[in-house]
Amino acid sequence: MSLAPRAVVVHRTTEYEELVAHHETHGQAAFFLSSRGRSIEEVAERHRRTRRALAEVTSAVPLTWRQARVERSDLDRFLFAPEDVVVVVGQDGLVANVAKYLDGQPVVGIDTDPGRNPGVLVRHRPEQAAVLLASVVATGVDELTMVEAVADDTQRLVALNEIYLGTAGHQTARYRLGLENDGGVVEAQASSGVLVGTGTGATGWLRSLWQERDTRLPLPSPTEDRLLWFVREAWPSPATGTSLVAGELKDSAALTLTVESDRLIAFGDGIETDALELTCGQTVRVGACDRRLRLVG
Repeated sequence: MSLAPRAVVVHRTTEYEELVAHHETHGQAAFFLSSRGRSIEEVAERHRRTRRALAEVTSAVPLTWRQARVERSDLDRFLFAPEDVVVVVGQDGLVANVAKYLDGQPVVGIDTDPGRNPGVLVRHRPEQAAVLLASVVATGVDELTMVEAVADDTQRLVALNEIYLGTAGHQTARYRLGLENDGGVVEAQASSGVLVGTGTGATGWLRSLWQERDTRLPLPSPTEDRLLWFVREAWPSPATGTSLVAGELKDSAALTLTVESDRLIAFGDGIETDALELTCGQTVRVGACDRRLRLVG
């Protein structure tokens, strides 16, 4: 007998809750913000909108379904099941936060603050939740491309937007860079790191590098099986080159990086606390991930 679907509502602590937890009372939090030229009422109103959205989404879950709720900081300890339908209530970035923990579960993004959020990944309003959940099986989904880094010691990192490889302090990283299936060309480099991004990431960090380079490479779409990569501030010297500084990875193509610094890290979607630790001599392969994020359109 198959289990009924489980709606897993993903949210994050609001700025108001963080302020009150830190300053202990509403009044002290209000005084702190006012001393910096801000009003707590604006922060409190966003908090109330988020809480109303969470209540509306929770009440929209079909009565025959099971329910669970998980806060962003607990995602790495939460066990998602195959029959889950994930409902992300918050900002676009929260969808990216949850993506690497999923394996094919459909995701419904609910925007709690329309006009403030771009709405690239949180595409729906709280009042649409009931219809979306009732028809989630029949609703069309976008299969969003993800990027992964796999080290030679089996460490693995998956991200929705981008993966950055470099030093923890963003100082000079030393490594050998190569492209698979490109005649074995490898270049020793010293730079501020390497960024490999997806079409979803093309709305953020990847786009800023793309604009800065004025490259002719078109940005990928979120569902396209193509990645772009850029080397940040490569430094030419007698021992290091700058000929491999940008490109695209199509289909199963991958970028390889062999560490020559004492220590480098690789982290995804801006979360440095969840990083691969790479030591001198290790090699990491970066390319498109077999898994996709199934985002309800």
